[in-house]
Amino acid sequence: MSQIAFIGGGNMATAIIGGLLRQGNVSAQMITVSDPGEQQRQTLTEQFGISAVADNLDAIANADVVIMAVKPQMMKTVLAPLAATLKARQPLLVSIAAGISIANLAAWSGCNAIVRCMPNTPALVGAGATGLFANDAVTIEQRNEADQLLQATGVTVWVKEESELDIVTALSGSGPAYYFLLMEAMVEAATNMGLSETTARALTLQTAFGAGKMALESDVGPAELRRRVTSPNGTTERAIVTFESADLRDLVAAAMDAACKRAEEMNRELG
Repeated sequence: MSQIAFIGGGNMATAIIGGLLRQGNVSAQMITVSDPGEQQRQTLTEQFGISAVADNLDAIANADVVIMAVKPQMMKTVLAPLAATLKARQPLLVSIAAGISIANLAAWSGCNAIVRCMPNTPALVGAGATGLFANDAVTIEQRNEADQLLQATGVTVWVKEESELDIVTALSGSGPAYYFLLMEAMVEAATNMGLSETTARALTLQTAFGAGKMALESDVGPAELRRRVTSPNGTTERAIVTFESADLRDLVAAAMDAACKRAEEMNRELG
């Protein structure tokens, strides 16, 4: 593994760093992070034993891979002072920011080899799902390196077209919030029906965890799993019929379409 620089030491960078060090494929000496917050730098150093600096240029000085872990709105501003160095060194540039196209990243950084990633927040607990896209300048070795970096936080999937990352954003990027909303609604409903909030919450969260674990470990898809738990004329069937009669599938499709369109808008706005 190459020398890695993280620009930004927030939650997602911390998740990736922690995953890499747990895997053992990368040593602390191979990682440098830049972050403007003195307390955050101290925390990163104490937690991981890595080098944490205040100056972004210091961080990228010897880097073979530069991971841009800054907010989309800050990307252009942060890259501007680094462009001359990045253009001269030509590291692999990896962006985990939503809505910033490779064309814009290339124009702002001067880098040729660029990988865009769309991770999600479960990466913070090692259960993330990340979509990736590489431009034609990325070598097989660099692609594998980017894959290894993001696998430190969970599952990785490569898409064939950059535009598909907007769909990934609507699916797995925003997806955790959809499940949280359903859990929130289930807890609220059970509480209104008479359970204590503590009991409703415990049962809801474990049910969500168990359903996800079953789906991951099963050799059949979600539709079949749903069928198996839905006894004819039983309680589950009555609930499912209620969902279907309220056009749940159409609502989910509309919500994901709205999220995808917003991702497209962000790219135009931020570019």
